[in-house]
Amino acid sequence: MEIRRHLRRQAHAIVGPLIGLTLACYFAYHLVEGDRGLIAWVRLTQQIRAAKVEQARVHEERLEAAHRVSLLRPEHLDPDLLDEQARAALNLIGPGEVVILNNDGQPK
Repeated sequence: MEIRRHLRRQAHAIVGPLIGLTLACYFAYHLVEGDRGLIAWVRLTQQIRAAKVEQARVHEERLEAAHRVSLLRPEHLDPDLLDEQARAALNLIGPGEVVILNNDGQPK
């Protein structure tokens, strides 16, 4: 009887810290590996950086396109750009001209 009581006291003394340690390990694991853990945070940070670089590239392309469109406005028409666009649209070249294609097949 005395042994059983002693074992029960020892079990009560061990169960509390064991539950606490188990909970601490559970939360530590999810702190690192969880959906909102450190690894997910690093991955999202890298994705944000890549998206910002892509946004800057697209913004530059948009500004370039807007500038080219503004050169085609009737108020201040750029004859060189108009000639380039007409030749590209109609697939024409002048006599004595040479067309050099880029890697994507577009004229330079």
